[in-house]
Amino acid sequence: MQKLKIVCVVGARPNFVKMAPIMSELRSRPNIAPVLIHTGQHYSPEMSDSFFQDLDIPAPDLSLKVLGSTHTQQIADIMRQTEPALASVDADMAVVVGDVNSTLAAALTAVKMGLPLAHVEAGLRSFDRTMPEEINRIVTDTLSDYLFTSEPSGARNLLREGVPEHKIFFVGNVMIDTLLKSRTKAAASNVLQQLGLEPRNYAVATLHRPSNVDEPAGLRNLVQVLEKIGERLKVVFPLHPRTRSRIEAQGLTCANVIFVPPLGYLDFLRLMDEGRLVLTDSGGIQEETTILGVPCLTLRENTERPITIEQGTNRLVGVQPENIIRAAFEALDRGLRSAEPPPLWDGHASARIADAIEASADALAAARAARGAPPATPRR
Repeated sequence: MQKLKIVCVVGARPNFVKMAPIMSELRSRPNIAPVLIHTGQHYSPEMSDSFFQDLDIPAPDLSLKVLGSTHTQQIADIMRQTEPALASVDADMAVVVGDVNSTLAAALTAVKMGLPLAHVEAGLRSFDRTMPEEINRIVTDTLSDYLFTSEPSGARNLLREGVPEHKIFFVGNVMIDTLLKSRTKAAASNVLQQLGLEPRNYAVATLHRPSNVDEPAGLRNLVQVLEKIGERLKVVFPLHPRTRSRIEAQGLTCANVIFVPPLGYLDFLRLMDEGRLVLTDSGGIQEETTILGVPCLTLRENTERPITIEQGTNRLVGVQPENIIRAAFEALDRGLRSAEPPPLWDGHASARIADAIEASADALAAARAARGAPPATPRR
């Protein structure tokens, strides 16, 4: 029997963490031949290469070099380059993860080429369409044939939007697969010594969303908040390249905040695991801190990951300085309420995804046969 050829597409830092366990699981199945395409959306060593090394991801089978300075231009360039790449692979299915521009672009391209499409982390909704990621999620889910959800809200959202129930698979969280596999290895990182930190005696901050870093007054307020919290304990702030450029443009400096370049996955995992508090606008970090048992304050007005609030360590605090400072000091004074891991956040989500793909072998073969028919004449 011919192996199923499954094309997995990544492009940005969050994708690498999510795709690593999926690629590992697919490679372990004798009847599946995975192919990895890297769009190049994140291409610098600190945003890409170090993650491939830390996560033992095989070198991409195909590496693209995307261009485009706006969202639309970037998505268009990814689509333009992904089409011949997918054609050269002759795949049975395309798998995309998360909600970045590479996710949407690869999804659109695969569907236009008649490929069955699977979306990992489907159904997450912030209900805020000003977020570029929200549009990417909604469109990708609309196009997908297999929707792999990470938490119960995902299925509820998809069903409400009219997605047939048979397309939805509750598999758990692949990011937690990576975290649980990597936690022991991350414990050997010397990042704390490099930064002069003591365990449980510092906070970690990350900011990258346009709503927080692109508006000068808002970014200045948030940096001042971190400086105020830093009077209580040091704050370590790994800077996304765009965030760094915005901070430098304003000349913002802080005595109590340690600005550092983007960290590799293992270093950052160690930093979070040993931290006393995390402040972030990242979706993935809300999930990771829930499993690590570290208090997390999300500096946004909404979250697409409600399970981290209902059952985890996350608290949605918005962006008003006084609210953030009050919540931070409460978390430092009161510690953390106990929390059980969300359902199926057990390190086996990627195995469930591979099981579902294998179980669909007949359907994928039928789709391949259908694609072999002469294409219909496009309507004018």
